[in-house]
Amino acid sequence: MGRDIDGLLVQWGDRLFYPGNRIEPTDPTPRLKARAAAIRRHISAQIRRAPQVIVRVAGGGRGMGAIADHLRYITKSGALEFEDDRGTVRDGKEALRDLMNGWRHGSRFIAEVEKLREAVNIMLAMPSGTDPEAVRDAAREFAKIELAGHRYVMVLHRHQTSPHVHLCVKRESIAGQRLSCGRPDLKRWRATFAERLRSRGVEAEATSQIARGATRNFDSLWRLKAKDEGRLKTSIRPVKTGPVCERARDEAMACWGQILKALAASELESDRELAPLVADFLCRTPYIHDVLRRHPEALPEARKRLEAHPQRVAALDRAGPEWGR
Repeated sequence: MGRDIDGLLVQWGDRLFYPGNRIEPTDPTPRLKARAAAIRRHISAQIRRAPQVIVRVAGGGRGMGAIADHLRYITKSGALEFEDDRGTVRDGKEALRDLMNGWRHGSRFIAEVEKLREAVNIMLAMPSGTDPEAVRDAAREFAKIELAGHRYVMVLHRHQTSPHVHLCVKRESIAGQRLSCGRPDLKRWRATFAERLRSRGVEAEATSQIARGATRNFDSLWRLKAKDEGRLKTSIRPVKTGPVCERARDEAMACWGQILKALAASELESDRELAPLVADFLCRTPYIHDVLRRHPEALPEARKRLEAHPQRVAALDRAGPEWGR
């Protein structure tokens, strides 16, 4: 029975937490146990609402003019310390000018304006209250793993609400390969950053919004920068909508339902104790809240749980779709 439960947790947990990955056949091996333990850790982290890492990517500069502007922005024109891919830490306008000249005249000359983006801007962040030094150390290890062979500059910003690190990365590596920045890369980058934080004792997760039942739409890096500079003239929708999102959310909740059944049927007392906590977590997600608003007759168990806590219903009504993000 224990092996069956582990297999079910891995089967549905993989689909929930690692979408797009190939689901391997479950088998009674030590590897299955380890994978089931990892899924249980993910489940517990969601219930505790563990801090989620933030990894944002902007297009970067088309030429040295745009790259230099971004380097001046993240370093505050040299006022903040910056660290390069060789581990050298410097500050000051002269050091920043020397760095930019090195990038311009490096392995391949970068003109003031180029057709292709010659750099990519990455931001790694954690919520307020996280140790900034831990964020910087995790970002340093992240860069060594994910950006190996590329020139980059890393700057810690601790003066704003949440500690975060800006990385400006040369798109072309020393070997002449261009850095891939697609959706799969972003997912992997989030997972790597979270793992590096956990290795330092910082609780961090890289779970997708879909798996968390969240619906909030977040500003991209360029929008945040424009907002800081007072240049933002339009706003985005606060909630992600559309058939693709709805389908993905439905599939995620179906996976959670199967996980809940497996935990409730487990021989392990710890699993059975986890099951009602999972049910409560699901009932409090913005996704379920939205379903209950649109279909009052649906999900009677969720409605029963919510009605047992009037203060929770009031909080939901106040916060709307942003609640529980």
